[in-house]
Amino acid sequence: MKNKKFSLVKSNKAFQEAQKYLPGGVNSPVRSFKDVGGTPPMIEKGKGSRLFDLDGNKYLDFCASWGPLILGHTNHSVTNAVWKSVKCGSSFGACHKNETTLARMVVAAVPSIEQVRFVNSGTEAVMSAIRLARAFTKRKKIVKFDGCYHGHADCLLVSAGSGMATASMSFSAGVPEEFIRETISIPFNDLNAFKRVVEEYRNDIAVVIVEPVPANMGVVLPNPGFLSELRAITRTYGILLIFDEVITGFRLAYGGAQEYFGITPDITCLGKIIGGGFPVGAYGSSTELMSMLAPLGPVYQAGTLSGNPIAMAAGIATLKALQKKGFYEELGQKTAYFIASLKEIIKGKEIQINSIGSMFTMFFSSRSVSNFQDAKKCDTARFADFYQAALSRGLYFSPSQFEANFISTVHSEQELNKAVRIIGSIINSVG
Repeated sequence: MKNKKFSLVKSNKAFQEAQKYLPGGVNSPVRSFKDVGGTPPMIEKGKGSRLFDLDGNKYLDFCASWGPLILGHTNHSVTNAVWKSVKCGSSFGACHKNETTLARMVVAAVPSIEQVRFVNSGTEAVMSAIRLARAFTKRKKIVKFDGCYHGHADCLLVSAGSGMATASMSFSAGVPEEFIRETISIPFNDLNAFKRVVEEYRNDIAVVIVEPVPANMGVVLPNPGFLSELRAITRTYGILLIFDEVITGFRLAYGGAQEYFGITPDITCLGKIIGGGFPVGAYGSSTELMSMLAPLGPVYQAGTLSGNPIAMAAGIATLKALQKKGFYEELGQKTAYFIASLKEIIKGKEIQINSIGSMFTMFFSSRSVSNFQDAKKCDTARFADFYQAALSRGLYFSPSQFEANFISTVHSEQELNKAVRIIGSIINSVG
């Protein structure tokens, strides 16, 4: 049954007003609900595992601000750290000790990082990491994988996932063709295609960039041996390997996907969780590579708000919480129980569930999903029907078939059991 008195009247009015002043009414395309239809609820506040909108509806939140809220909304420790920081100033444009504190924690956690540079978004981190890789190798070409989204830098909007998948676009208008020529995109999990590309362009490829677990075409798991082969082949030909861990970093394990899989890239890009819900990004590598950055070296990158005190305070408080003994084991067990329950109710329903750690996607497809081509065959109309039914019953998932969903520490067993019952009811009624 639907929530009693479920209505989006106030949200609809607010969204109409937003469209007068914001393109499409949003500051990020997928928030528009274009892929799932209907009016996006205008969120008023978040608390724990819940979101609350202008109309008084409450939702169990599985989007978690697209991943960073591993501790839930308005976590007490994070909020206190932020308020304490705000009282001392919101931005200095100058050095402060919390930059070093968070950097030390990141270096201690992530196997590939000896030094780190903080920026303000995942896009900035990836853009800067690629510039660094090109400078180090003195080569131009980039190899990426279809459906992996690495932010909206011009050279990476080629067969991207996330909102680009929703819009069925292979690249964005406004991107010069010259930029596209230097980017090669191949199917994820296809080692033969990768080997052919490397053989042909081995003297021109600066860097291979990959989400070790893609989450922007939905969660897609790497085939056994895929990541280790990428590592071995890139090392053989002097090509740098970037792990884009903006989503998987501190989500799959404290040391990210590279700790989880035991594979160390040359450069790592981070974001999401290390800002504790505030805008942040980072990229890190060996001291040798990072020494090429200004002011030490010739690779320029800067930002007034990079390492700002608010994001640093939130990140420190979040990472301290993640260091709790058994944190990831408990979160993983909670997620595994939830996923196992979901798999029971979707049997025979032409729905696939991909999951790892505390990340998951329900694919409305009759076949398994292991790359972008598989994901694009999903029934997006059926997903949209499911999504609207779930929303009206108080479940807030990421509003696209091509995105990940997340479990946080504040999702209770009771809430997850209720969610399973609701999902089962919806699937039985809408298919």
